[in-house]
Order: sequence, then C-alpha cells, then structure tokens
Amino acid sequence: MNDPPTHDAPSSDPPMSDAAIIDESRERPEIFAQLYDRHAADIHRYAARRLGDTVADDITAETYLVAFRTRARFDTDRSSARPWLYGIAANLIGRHRRSELRALRALARTGVDPVAESWSDQVDTRVTAQAAHGPLAAALAALPARDRHVLLLVAWAELSYQEVAEALSIPVGTVRSRLNRARRKVRAALGVNPMVAHDVAEVS
Repeated sequence: MNDPPTHDAPSSDPPMSDAAIIDESRERPEIFAQLYDRHAADIHRYAARRLGDTVADDITAETYLVAFRTRARFDTDRSSARPWLYGIAANLIGRHRRSELRALRALARTGVDPVAESWSDQVDTRVTAQAAHGPLAAALAALPARDRHVLLLVAWAELSYQEVAEALSIPVGTVRSRLNRARRKVRAALGVNPMVAHDVAEVS
C-alpha cells in the first residue's frame, strides 16, 4: 500500500526585510525584483506628482537601475529601503529641475498644467486639490531645489524627518531647518489663503 501524498505546510516565515533582500541579491540578483514590487508604485506616484506620468516612468525605471547597480553600498543596518530609493529618485528628479519649474510656473500663470492631470487620481485628494491653486505652484517654484525636495518628501512621500535625512544624506537638523524655511516661505506666499498653507506646508 502506497503512503498518502504529503504536502508542504505553508511557510510561516516572516517576509524578508528590504535590507535582507538587498543583501541576498548580491548572490541571487533575481530576488531584487521583490524590492520593485514593494516600492515602485510609491516611487512612481511621487515622481508623477512632480514631473508627470511620462517622465515618472523613466524616473522609476532609472531609480531601480541605479539602486541595483549600487546595492553593495546600501547600509543593511537600515531595514527599509524606502528612504534610499526616494533619495535616488529625488536626485534624478533634480536633473529635471527646469522641467519642474516650467510646469509649476505654467500652473501658477494659467491654472492649467499637464502635471496637474497626473495628480487627479491620487488618494491624497486634499494635497491634489490644493496643488491646483496657482499661488501654491508659484510658491513651490520659488523655493530653492534643496528646500523643495525636503518639503515634498515630507508632504507627498510622507517620509519622517529621519527618513528624509537618510534619503538626502543630510543631518536631521538640516531637514528641520530646510522644512521650516520652506514652510515660512509658502505661508508668506499664500498669506491670503491660509487653508492651503496649513494643509500643505504643515504636513509632517
């Protein structure tokens, strides 16, 4: 009489941390795809808010290409790769600074901009709706790039101060000072529209 077939029990192992995936990918490169599955949608959403869907496709793909090529330098003491990936994306977005400024200035001037269309399907409708206000677009365009990065990583990527510090390789104190400066400038620019200033500039 044959023994009944046996079935492997479902694995009860917890999912691997980002750091473990990156570490393992040094020997098994194919496992790096799990990092894409976890975070690519968020990276794309953030890039689309800043530069539009078309450019966001390229930013997301290049972010992961850079991440894969430089994964040996990732600090595996940090369990999450989100700040690292956002930092790479922010650096790539910075190369499109002129495009971002043109879009923000067009929105400020006319109230119509292609980037605004990519915001319309986001869950964060509060920020989406307020971003369509010309004065806010003008205020964002007027910020130095380093301050705009900090403000939008907090407001749109919803990173903590510590995560922004990791993403941009700057001290937490610098994050706070840049964020406070950006908030002051946005409040000043939107002085006649305090509700917009509150909901966008105060996100933390």
